[in-house]
Amino acid sequence: MAANQVLVVDDEVCIRELLREILQDEGYTVALAENASAARAYRNQNRPDLVLLDIWMPDTDGITLLKEWESGGLLTMPVIMMSGHGTIDTAVEATRIGATDFLEKPIALQKLLSTVERALKKDELPPCNGAALANMGRGSEVGELRRRLEQVAPLSTPLLLAGEPGAGAELCARFLHRPDTPWVAPENFAALADNPMSLLDQARDGLLYLDEIGSLGKMEQKGLALILPKLEKYNVRLVCATAKLLPQLVDEGAFDARLFQAVSGLTLAVPSLREHRQDIPDLAKQLLAQLVDAKQSPPRHFSAAALNLLHNENWPGNLPQLNNVVKTLALTTLAEEITADDTRRVLRQFAPADVPTGRFDLPLDQPLREARDEFERIYFEYQLKKTGGNMSRLAESVGLERTHLYRKLKQLGITPGKGES
Repeated sequence: MAANQVLVVDDEVCIRELLREILQDEGYTVALAENASAARAYRNQNRPDLVLLDIWMPDTDGITLLKEWESGGLLTMPVIMMSGHGTIDTAVEATRIGATDFLEKPIALQKLLSTVERALKKDELPPCNGAALANMGRGSEVGELRRRLEQVAPLSTPLLLAGEPGAGAELCARFLHRPDTPWVAPENFAALADNPMSLLDQARDGLLYLDEIGSLGKMEQKGLALILPKLEKYNVRLVCATAKLLPQLVDEGAFDARLFQAVSGLTLAVPSLREHRQDIPDLAKQLLAQLVDAKQSPPRHFSAAALNLLHNENWPGNLPQLNNVVKTLALTTLAEEITADDTRRVLRQFAPADVPTGRFDLPLDQPLREARDEFERIYFEYQLKKTGGNMSRLAESVGLERTHLYRKLKQLGITPGKGES
């Protein structure tokens, strides 16, 4: 197994050399940078496993460099800040931006080694707490969501997260997950029907995350209802997510009314990606930087026009779709710069089937009513294909109650196909 690579950034040569000697003796590979400019150049070409970053440097201070990396999507490794003039305020500011830890000079040998080891172990864990929401963006909508999550974080009440698939419900749940406690997110709901108490045993003193509870069957709903009163005894925080209209499922008899009341007492909406599209360019750059860092892609960068196209896309698949588009661009673009033409090519590949593009022909030499009916027929046929004929998803997508939807389709002479559940 290759040794972890540590980048030491400090303007004092004696400190750089001392840290290199200590870390190399412990088996680490060490690179040195005498100032922020050298560190910036190194980071643009490499992804170290850890950075030891001095705060006070003559050209650019460490906090400013940390902010640069964070805003440019390059803060993909743990960073430990160092300072001989450290204050609590400085440490808090650094960790708020994304630093993993803080060391005050002179640095004790054992403190250095334990802090480095702990930071590298944290980097191996899945994203949690503040770092998780960074993967959703930093715009005002995500900032508001963060503040609401911070407000409900101390509570033990079950939380329901409502939003489109891929909008970031799991990232919100990870934000609430306390480090060094169990994180349980079953891939399927079989345990809820067969042995619901096993989930509480696994999640004791931690967080239980259930994705898309609108898909729970009758027995699984009974299992969830069974564990709800026992959450406090096991000290488990329950976070559920749904992209479905649960009140509608209750009306249809597909979801238990009492269970809905129990899980929806505390509900937060998770914005879709298009609702905070100002984050898209930075998210795209961040995803691209991660691919390059992991050696999964050659060096790449976006042109301004390419980022503008990504910004203006609707992203029905939200964050996973953005991730797939960026990965495809990184691996199929023929030059180092990802251009607008590259981006159009890939966006077309990810567009829903049968999407009407540009202007489509409508017979305009007819009364308004007939023209409107023709447009609605084209619109609803497209929406039916987009949702796979699923009437629940179709009703949600077009913003109609299901009874009104059926009446409208019948009026237009459209017969729904399969997948009407």
